[in-house]
Amino acid sequence: MKTAAPWVRTRLRTAPGSAAALLLLVLVTSFLAAAFPGAVDAYESRGLRHEVSATSPDGTVIQLSSDPGQDVDGGPQARTDALRARRLTENYRQILAALPGSLRVDTRQSAYGARTLKPVEVTDTWLPELNGGLPVFTLSAQTAVAEHSTPVSGRMPRATAGSVTPATGTVEAAVTSATAGALRIKVGSTIHVPRAEGAPLAVRVTGIVEPLRPQQSYWSVESVLRTPTYLHTPDQPPLPYWHGSLLLAPEAAPVLLSMPVDTEAYWRIAPDPAGMDIAGLPRIKQTIASLEHGPLQSALRTEIAPWLETSSGLDDVLIEFDGIRAALKPVVAVAAFGVGSVAAVVLLMTGGLAASRRHAELSLLRSRGGSVRGIAGRLLAEVAVPVLTGAALGCALALVAVPEGRTLPALLASAAVALFGCATLPLRAAFVHRRPRLHGDRDDLVRARPSRRRTVAELTLLVLTVAAVTALRRRDTSDGDADALISAAPVLVGVIAALLLVRLYPLPLRLAALPMARRRGAVGFLSLARAGRSSAASTVLPLLALLVALTTTAFGGSVLSGVADARDRASLAAIGADARIDADQGLPDALAGTVRKVAGVSDVAPVHREYDLDLRDGRLERVTLLAVDPDSYARLAGRTGLGPFRAAELRKSSGVLPALASPAVAERLRGGTATIGSAAEPFSVRVDMVRSTTPAATDGDFLVIDAAGLPGRHPASMLLISGPSVAGADLDSAARAAGSATVKLRSAERAGFTTSPVQSGAERIYAVAAGVGAGYAVLALVLSLLQTSAERAALLGRLRTMGLTRRQGRRLLILENLPQALLAAVGGALVGWVAILLLAPGIDLGRLALADRAVSLGEVELRADPLSLLLPALALVAIASAVAAAQAWVITRRTTTTELRAGDTR
Repeated sequence: MKTAAPWVRTRLRTAPGSAAALLLLVLVTSFLAAAFPGAVDAYESRGLRHEVSATSPDGTVIQLSSDPGQDVDGGPQARTDALRARRLTENYRQILAALPGSLRVDTRQSAYGARTLKPVEVTDTWLPELNGGLPVFTLSAQTAVAEHSTPVSGRMPRATAGSVTPATGTVEAAVTSATAGALRIKVGSTIHVPRAEGAPLAVRVTGIVEPLRPQQSYWSVESVLRTPTYLHTPDQPPLPYWHGSLLLAPEAAPVLLSMPVDTEAYWRIAPDPAGMDIAGLPRIKQTIASLEHGPLQSALRTEIAPWLETSSGLDDVLIEFDGIRAALKPVVAVAAFGVGSVAAVVLLMTGGLAASRRHAELSLLRSRGGSVRGIAGRLLAEVAVPVLTGAALGCALALVAVPEGRTLPALLASAAVALFGCATLPLRAAFVHRRPRLHGDRDDLVRARPSRRRTVAELTLLVLTVAAVTALRRRDTSDGDADALISAAPVLVGVIAALLLVRLYPLPLRLAALPMARRRGAVGFLSLARAGRSSAASTVLPLLALLVALTTTAFGGSVLSGVADARDRASLAAIGADARIDADQGLPDALAGTVRKVAGVSDVAPVHREYDLDLRDGRLERVTLLAVDPDSYARLAGRTGLGPFRAAELRKSSGVLPALASPAVAERLRGGTATIGSAAEPFSVRVDMVRSTTPAATDGDFLVIDAAGLPGRHPASMLLISGPSVAGADLDSAARAAGSATVKLRSAERAGFTTSPVQSGAERIYAVAAGVGAGYAVLALVLSLLQTSAERAALLGRLRTMGLTRRQGRRLLILENLPQALLAAVGGALVGWVAILLLAPGIDLGRLALADRAVSLGEVELRADPLSLLLPALALVAIASAVAAAQAWVITRRTTTTELRAGDTR
């Protein structure tokens, strides 16, 4: 006696195409689900590294310092020993050993040594003396100067270990080439530094060096080590004097104790951005907090110095980044919930399609004694083979494609897809066949009456949706304070709309069928009748998938459109035109004419700008005077929308200059005639126009007048250039005649808003989510047609025996699917618009658009984008018609005998 063939193997061999399609669907869904958390981790990690790298070294380095006079018990010898190079190196190693592995240290850019806390004066008159006096110097004995520089002339300073004491009379030093050039120091020069007691310390310069990688931490935490700067006296007006640095040998550090200012030992720990990722961010913040005011600081004070001080700006950088990340996360979660919901509906439809096609088979099994549990178990084993295989392959591909992400979230996401994919067919079959029955009642959309359970479920979803929308409107996402319910609000709105449209769908069908019944020809009436005969259960899921996909696509498109618009407005507000040429002094008169001839330039507005205009009201608030050409400036203001006005309103008609002012300046001048300006060149103005913005003033208060009415000669200090296609290189060449003039482009300013990987990553996630949602929507459309394809084919076969032509049959199938496509398209556009309208007050796109510069525009609200609403809806109707036409073409080419068989109940 032969053994019965195994169920799973038999079913897979019977329908290999269906199994392969299910495997492919689960593979793609599992890949997307597993890749999403990894992609978010990847762009957030890149954003973290970018923020740390882009911050100046003095804002990220961890600085530890100790005052030998306070932290060392004992006499002068103990304080001297505390500054020995050997002791400082030992302390540096202790600090590195105490730091946890979560904070990786860049040892190549870390530094330690000793220095004077304040610059000290020198007595050498051969040094260049500015108005503020002779130069001052910071004396620094920093280790590894030779490894971080190249010699230009001379040699590195030397000192024998243990030979230098506070009483040593002469030490050697090096200076950088920038310091040597500015202060006229040469190899062999001797600089005398007064001590607190006794004869001055003679510092002999033995070498001039050129720093390697001067912008990195070693040289940039204390930039005076590489480049001299100006300091200013406390006099009025302040007078400048030079501040340079002398680089002593590390072994000469004890001599700093004899200086008339305090001395400190320091250790500057440079974090390595390459070792940071988003998973370790909480541990890094915890480490910084422990170093500044916690157990780690206490441990280092025990080992190194009792009053060891620790400070770092890295925690501020991390807090700022965490704020940007938290603000973006709820916005990205909206896209994730939308795509996840559409994917879940498609998986449900796949199970429903399989269950409906095997309805007769499963009914036969139930009528012959098969239990619900047994049938569900066999179906589970059958679908587990392709589903688990696809989920595993998708997860593996995601981990390979996005290796930076954490593994556990990817595994959980793929496991959720596998569980959902395995459960859809068994649960659907168990529910439908929970009782044996020969024939089911009609479940037409027109005739179906919602049950009490369905009404309760719909009301529950309605309550959840209202709660989510209300919470989101009250508790916006700008601070990242949003949970899953709020992020799922657009999806819940789509679900409620789908259920509402299914309830309302029969009404327009009935109304449209009335005139069709009176017309000649059966195609129109039959198409509407067929649309009304669709199963209510088979209509809800496709409509739900299409509505959620369209809502997500419209929401995502509106987000991206709002981000682009905010960046356009911010870049325009920052530059004032398409390009701008600035100069601290006046620009040549001929430059405006030269710029007008540059390719791509359509207009030029010259502006004379003066800061600190004296309004003679005794107040200290800063006001910027803008003297303009009324015609060109009015054209620019009207074109940009930044405080438009008529040129005639700014021209002088009497002795008083009409002016355009910001609201604060208008309030200070009180709307009357006022004499303002310097005592040498006063002029009278009257505020005739008040505007909150103007192209030539990016921030602060301003007063705009006609340049022709300003007393004296005042050449333009700014050119505002119109021309979206103007090239920066052409403007640079034209501006060289102005000497120190700088050229700024609006396009470059706008590009600066997208440099953060967090912003660009979130935008890519949204763009991919919109595309994936559209793909799943098309798949849902195809599945809805496949679910009733056999019934359509049989009906068309019967109608063809009654004389229906192939052309009429194709028209019938296309028109039958058109009502549902139109319902989904119109409903999707309306639901997307309503969702954006309801949720916009609670969503601030400022962080996504402008990151930390969002304050320049205030709150950037989400607004509905017409193209994002209409294009997906129109595309849906076109795709639905194309798919229906393709299905009609295939069906009408078959012979009638192929579709009609004796006993067929379709």
